[in-house]
Amino acid sequence: MHELIHDITFAIAAAWLLGLIAHFLRQPVLLAYLAGGFALGPQGFKWIQSAESIGAISELGLIFLLFMIGLEIDLKKIVSAGRSITTTALVQIFGGAVLGWAFFRLCGFGGADGKFDALYLGVAGALSSTVIIVKVLYDKQELDTFTGRITLGVLVLQDLAAILFLAVQPNLQKLAPGILLLSLGRVVLLVAVALAVSRYVLPWIFRRVARLPELVQVGALAWCFLVGELGERLSLSREMGALVAGVALSTFPYALDVTAKVTSLRDFFITLFFVGLGMQIPTPTGALAYWALVFSLFVVVSRFLTTFPPLYFMRLGLRTSLLPAINLAQVSEFSLVVLSLGAKEGHFGDPTTQGMVALSFALLGGVSTFGMARSNDLARGLVPWLKRRGLRDLDHAADDLHAEGGHAHGSARILFLGFFRTASSLLEEMQRHAPDLIDDTAVVDFSPVAREGLVERKVRVIYGDITQRDTLLHAGVEKAEVLICTIPDSLLKGSTNLRFVRLLRSLNPNAQIIAVADVLSEAAAIFEAGADYVSLPRLHEASDLLGAVRAATEGLLPDKRGELEAALKGRREVLA
Repeated sequence: MHELIHDITFAIAAAWLLGLIAHFLRQPVLLAYLAGGFALGPQGFKWIQSAESIGAISELGLIFLLFMIGLEIDLKKIVSAGRSITTTALVQIFGGAVLGWAFFRLCGFGGADGKFDALYLGVAGALSSTVIIVKVLYDKQELDTFTGRITLGVLVLQDLAAILFLAVQPNLQKLAPGILLLSLGRVVLLVAVALAVSRYVLPWIFRRVARLPELVQVGALAWCFLVGELGERLSLSREMGALVAGVALSTFPYALDVTAKVTSLRDFFITLFFVGLGMQIPTPTGALAYWALVFSLFVVVSRFLTTFPPLYFMRLGLRTSLLPAINLAQVSEFSLVVLSLGAKEGHFGDPTTQGMVALSFALLGGVSTFGMARSNDLARGLVPWLKRRGLRDLDHAADDLHAEGGHAHGSARILFLGFFRTASSLLEEMQRHAPDLIDDTAVVDFSPVAREGLVERKVRVIYGDITQRDTLLHAGVEKAEVLICTIPDSLLKGSTNLRFVRLLRSLNPNAQIIAVADVLSEAAAIFEAGADYVSLPRLHEASDLLGAVRAATEGLLPDKRGELEAALKGRREVLA
């Protein structure tokens, strides 16, 4: 027991020190945890050599990691996912797993003596890292973009697929129909019991201890390990039980409160899991490094082969088809979980199977972070290359949907350059109060969702990236009278409003240019660059909020709310 405490102490200390270094180098801290575990373990400085300690550290971390993954799975999002997300996810997940199984079988992994290396490598290669993707998309403020929503939707369905795999994983060596049905029956029983208790019992308990954070936290832990133990008794696994416990808890009213209370514990246990996994990584021999590189290249190539085609054939455009493929090109933490359970069950015949995926996780974790940060630039470079090879983009229609929009050919007097929420609201105002301006208006943007909505409303659309000079010239910027850009700098990829206004003014010295500024001090610089008017959304929002505050102090907030509801009634924006 004292040896375990000693080993956990070293594990946490090493993870913290290397985590600091990773933070300063702007690398994912999970990579630091793996490196810390490797340095401490039998292949490193040998400060932790006890197989019992390593196993206990890994299993504790794994149980709680799966519990937290379950807590963060939103079943409502899975049920309500759109066709573009579900179709892409199904093709990506099953296509990636099948390609991986076939490829690694040809490479000689598994298939003999009841070993399943190729199958596990296929499943591991089909899953992407939720932690890395969400972190990078959040930093880039792209979580709520169309491509960001596709990426997150695929991630959610990947987690669901991994859960289904874990359900049959303990019985892979004896997949007779009867045994498989028995296994699935046990899973159904486990899920049914967990959902029933989480719906009818836990809300009553948590409602009475909601004001006692320590009891909420202890209750969540008790639930995690109790359902985990039930999973073990049903011949599944504690890890499977912990995952089901998290999913069941995510459906009841106090889920957000529970998640907030156990966040600190989550970080502790996740650290233990990845440090424990790092201890199990074999010494990187030439063969291991070679197969890790092969696996990494397979993941990148298979993402494009399984993610790009379904999006492209749904006519979402080259850019929208490329960005999710770039975003998803890394190995998931769940892949390491799946392989850890496979090793525990003795399903591997090749000693490099688990190690190569762990090394690939580290390699792609670093590379994909930079790739996602430059994803828009990568897409801009790849789109022309794909066009030269015969792939058609959304700009192939005659005169960029002039005919579909019902407008005569020629340049528009008013050009919306980029189309997001503010532009959607402005267009709605124009259609309601200045419909005479619509016939002289066109929108330049590359969003397939905005394009579809604008065509439906008979608004002229010109497909393209507004940060590209050729797109602006093709759209007729040099002949327009009013140029409007309402895209904030955070979403104006490859440029800023300041640089964009300078470009517009150089292309059209006579147009009236309306731009936006995120920061007050930028307004003067944008005016100097050539803008005729600069909108500061924060000022308009502050004015509206002041009216709400004033109404609240005078007891008139219900009237203020009624005004807002009346303004929203019947409003039908493109991006509602």
